[in-house]
Amino acid sequence: ESNKSMNATRENGFVLLGLMNHPDLQLFLFIFFLLVYIIIMLGNMLIFIIVIADPSLHTPMYFFLKVLSFLDICYSSVTLPQMLVNFLSENKRISYTGCATQMFFLLFLGASECFLLAFMAYDRYVAICKPLRYMIIMNQKVCLSLTILSWFIGNLVSLLQTAWVFTLPFCGSNKINYFFCDIPPLLKLSCIDTSLYEMQLFTAAVLVIFTPFSLIIVSYSLIISNVLKMTSSEGRQKAFSTCSSHVLVVTLYYGSGSLIYLRPKSLNAQDSEKYLALVYTTITPMLNPIIYALRNKEVNGAIKRM
Repeated sequence: ESNKSMNATRENGFVLLGLMNHPDLQLFLFIFFLLVYIIIMLGNMLIFIIVIADPSLHTPMYFFLKVLSFLDICYSSVTLPQMLVNFLSENKRISYTGCATQMFFLLFLGASECFLLAFMAYDRYVAICKPLRYMIIMNQKVCLSLTILSWFIGNLVSLLQTAWVFTLPFCGSNKINYFFCDIPPLLKLSCIDTSLYEMQLFTAAVLVIFTPFSLIIVSYSLIISNVLKMTSSEGRQKAFSTCSSHVLVVTLYYGSGSLIYLRPKSLNAQDSEKYLALVYTTITPMLNPIIYALRNKEVNGAIKRM
């Protein structure tokens, strides 16, 4: 009987129940998240195009910003279009293969961004604390190597996690109480004991979330220590303003991820998980262009020239 149920899941796929079951709100939610998606696309595409087009922005910092914008465009496009379709559709099904593909790209892009944000913090540390050696340390080869490394780690983590999740037998309900295919809600559909897998997931999440977050904390601590030694109060204020904005976005991104992937099973409440997932799938991709680039004088100058 369980084999029949598993085969049915593979043939029929899953049903994404979405954010909330209020038919009256579906049109409003569609319009709201469509605007959010448009803002994410326009903001990140603007940064990506400007950094490529303007020679004055061909520096390590803007190279990483360009890569971040590209990741955010792809990351949002993995979840938001499906969610928008489901707001207006009675059929909220996603195929078994489609679910696995969505999960793979979500984890790949998410883990890559975790490490890229750490490398961006290191870049700012070198720029502020070792300005005379900045272009030597953060040369083109180093920037490219760090980007490839972040993508390699993201791909490896995603491949292992997705392969492991989709070897589990799903022989109960095929309804996912979520707006995209993610690990925690899929584990709840498995009909075997998943405690060993949850322990493995916890270990992977610690490595992917806390390792880069710790590097960011160290980088910004060294930056703040260096900034406090500045004689110019204007320079200190500017540096603190930049650092606090970056730390806010980073905390939102890593914090929401931690609360979903590192919470004990007993504390898992799926409705709160869904709203936390909105933070790293929609809020941070929308804030990144504003915090990292559009408040920047050099970028604003490049926009005016363009």
